[in-house]
Amino acid sequence: MAGANDGSGRAPVAIVRPTTTVTSGVGVTQKLVTAAVAFGDLMRGTFGPQGLDKMLYKTNGETAVTNDGAKIVAELLVKHPAAKAFVQLAESQEQACGDGVTGCLIFASELMREAGRLLERGLHPLVVVNGYRQALEVTLHTLASLCEPCNGRKETLLGVARTAMNGTSADTGSNTLSSLVVQALNLVRSTDGVDHEDVRMSKRTQGNINDTRLIEGLLLDTALQLDRLPRQLSDGTVLVLTCPLDQEDAVRETEIEVEDAQQWLAFIEAKERLLKAKTEAVRSTGATAVFTAGTIEPSVFHDLTDAGCFVLGGLDRAIIDDLAKATGASLCDHLDDAGEAVLGAFERLTVETSEDLDGRRERLCLRVGPTTGLVTLDVGGGDGAAVEEVIRGLYDALRSTSLAMATDCVVRGGGSTHMHASLAVKEAAEQQAGRERLAMEAFARALESIPSTLAQNAGVERLDAILALRAEHRAGKAQAGVDASGSVATITSTWLPADTLRHALEAATETACGLLRVDQVISARGD
Repeated sequence: MAGANDGSGRAPVAIVRPTTTVTSGVGVTQKLVTAAVAFGDLMRGTFGPQGLDKMLYKTNGETAVTNDGAKIVAELLVKHPAAKAFVQLAESQEQACGDGVTGCLIFASELMREAGRLLERGLHPLVVVNGYRQALEVTLHTLASLCEPCNGRKETLLGVARTAMNGTSADTGSNTLSSLVVQALNLVRSTDGVDHEDVRMSKRTQGNINDTRLIEGLLLDTALQLDRLPRQLSDGTVLVLTCPLDQEDAVRETEIEVEDAQQWLAFIEAKERLLKAKTEAVRSTGATAVFTAGTIEPSVFHDLTDAGCFVLGGLDRAIIDDLAKATGASLCDHLDDAGEAVLGAFERLTVETSEDLDGRRERLCLRVGPTTGLVTLDVGGGDGAAVEEVIRGLYDALRSTSLAMATDCVVRGGGSTHMHASLAVKEAAEQQAGRERLAMEAFARALESIPSTLAQNAGVERLDAILALRAEHRAGKAQAGVDASGSVATITSTWLPADTLRHALEAATETACGLLRVDQVISARGD
């Protein structure tokens, strides 16, 4: 890019490198729309219960098989600026709701496709942007009118969990996993609400997916420091320490001269007295299980074990925090603060031993009971990519179900909400006299891409499905949608949190509008 020659014979002023390319006008739209449509087409085949998986082969030789939109987007090495905007859109949807990434990207891609057609016909980009935003308002109003309270109904929550796992490896065709998800969230629910982060996950590396179980407490992979530690304890109390059970090191280096053996023995006896005092301080609390983030001196370890305590030291601070939250114990930073008031409780402590490819494996199973602050889903199966995909499906289900429980607002899936909103936008467009009407109609067609994709992935002719679904909604059947077989039917078991859909619609529209406002693409690479 350079300034014009002023006639003096001097070369024009160079602003950017000669290799830089500047694309303007229709060429910008073509570049952005092409990239957005390609991104949407990449994700389209994974959408819905009949969606297929993608095999991702990484540069380091690792492979992953998944149809989770967030996982696919995270693994792609994206170069195009429009595609990078879609990656940011996917990250935003995943962080906000934990689910709905694929549908969000498909809708944003269709908005760009429809906008490209309108811009080629001569519409100004800001006219399209204004039309899209008016259509979004109508869509959100329709979404609010279709919301239904779940009121903690188990069947509705099971439907939300099943819908989030549909099409993934966690979709077993039964209610086993979805029931565990709902049960886990109900256990950690409190007066402050429900938090999916209070549900931990662990790989069992044995059995199959149907062997997944719910632990009302924690599972810890750990190697026991002493074989004679108790392997089972019932109805005990827990002391959770952040301080070591060891002799404290001096802050400064010192030298002490010992003149005879008696002085040396006095030093040893003083150390033993200090360690005995620590042991007695722990035993006086009455705790039957002691966990600490610090080190444990061997003599203290043996004395506590001889007293029947289960002792475990050197734990990460995150594990210590989890133990305190699960058992209801208070973190104790100094032994002077130890007492019955800081103790937690558990119903059963068991050390589980198994053999795997890496040898002997020991896990501590700490069952707290219905009053637990944390629960653990022990996922059955091996230790490969298949189990990772199951865990991703369970995570999506936890996020969606907890969101539904927190907001108490769900909508029917299967493209039912999208089709109803599409008809509402078309009716609103008919009352619009300006060119924004064309953009609103394009927005309505983009909404129909969701049920259309569900039908296509199920092997049904998409046009026939859309026409049939449109007729059902025009007849007043707002609960009609595309089911798992691709047929148009009343949706009764497929539910989505309303906030997931609301965020997807808003984020996709804002991303498309942001790209449509671009009038030049300046590439320093020259491509």
